[in-house]
Amino acid sequence: MTVIDCDQRTAAWHAVRLGKLTGTGAGDMLTTIRKGEAAARRDLRLRLVCERLTGASAEDSYISKEMQRGIDLEPAARAAYEAATGHLVRPVGFVAHDELLAGCSPDGEVRGFTGIVEIKCPKSATHLSYLRTRTLPADYWPQVTHNLWITGAQWCDFVSFDDRFPPELQLFRIRLPREAVDLTAYELAARLFLDEVAHELADVQGLRAAA
Repeated sequence: MTVIDCDQRTAAWHAVRLGKLTGTGAGDMLTTIRKGEAAARRDLRLRLVCERLTGASAEDSYISKEMQRGIDLEPAARAAYEAATGHLVRPVGFVAHDELLAGCSPDGEVRGFTGIVEIKCPKSATHLSYLRTRTLPADYWPQVTHNLWITGAQWCDFVSFDDRFPPELQLFRIRLPREAVDLTAYELAARLFLDEVAHELADVQGLRAAA
């Protein structure tokens, strides 16, 4: 892996993500239906093709009020996690795969990527559901799996933080060890998907050459 030092959500960060399979796209990449290709998977494939062709990001840049609150609260969430665990968390810009057009942006790494951290500052109702279920939310399994694959980390701590709750309920965290996910199967799926992106890009470039 190659660690690229840049602040997340900046122009430089968007540039290094262009055309790459990232953790936020992992769920769409894995989406399946009984017959044919799922719309989410198709849309992701086409987006990556377009980004490679145009050199411009095609990601949805909309940020809601709740999303902005989560971004603003992330440093406080990181500090709460550090206080609870004793782990010092180093922010990460982008981690690129050395061979494939893939990478990720974990919210932090611990002890030289021994572990990584994913921080969420969701709506209060969502945070409460995490406190009640005490499990890694299913929606984030693909992202966490992808980030473990890219970084080689031994574990990922999923963190949810809401400072509107009483102090003892503000932080939720759960650890997913590397051995709990099937990284071999995930890498196979990722390579297959990226091959499809590359083949479609080649087809489009062939049209341009024939014009």
